[in-house]
Amino acid sequence: MRVMFLAALFALLAAAPQQLLAAELEVKINAQTPSVTVPTKDGPVEVMRNQDPEATIDPAYAKTSRKCPPFCIQPMQVAPGVTTVGEVELLEFAKTGGKLIDGRTVEWHVDGTIPGAINMPYTQMADRLDEIGCVKNADGKWNCENAETVLLFCNGPWCGQSPMAIKAMLREGYPAEKILYYRGGMQAWHTLGLTVVEGDM
Repeated sequence: MRVMFLAALFALLAAAPQQLLAAELEVKINAQTPSVTVPTKDGPVEVMRNQDPEATIDPAYAKTSRKCPPFCIQPMQVAPGVTTVGEVELLEFAKTGGKLIDGRTVEWHVDGTIPGAINMPYTQMADRLDEIGCVKNADGKWNCENAETVLLFCNGPWCGQSPMAIKAMLREGYPAEKILYYRGGMQAWHTLGLTVVEGDM
């Protein structure tokens, strides 16, 4: 399991009062936000940046060059009507209980993901829209008029997994305005030293 924080740091942080902890963080998310607590199925998780000034990026995300295809740089706008977001927008969405979708394959998800994210691999997306508010009509087509607003991500700007999931959703009739895309993905998340948790199988 890859972990962004040392066990000793976790113990220290768990013992500190929440308000005091947030005020004392030296490496904050931004000037106004030291940390963000997001709801997960296992209870609230505090997302913060790694406080170790000597920390380096996880080696799995340090590689700069991958063969294209399949690892090609993704466009900033994955599809018309889909909004691309950064880390601050993702955290605002997540702290209110917004549905984060990890569009990567299971092995990537289990190895580490954003707190609160559920795994809906891009290869299964077109078959699992009922989990995010769509219903199947008698003709077998999806009705997504009550679809949830969701935020998808994958491994980073070079990863096509969440863009493929988004394109599958759009083909099935999911409203583009209810889809957010975190293009930075796990590579940017790791680069910023943000909290990573082990994903569920």
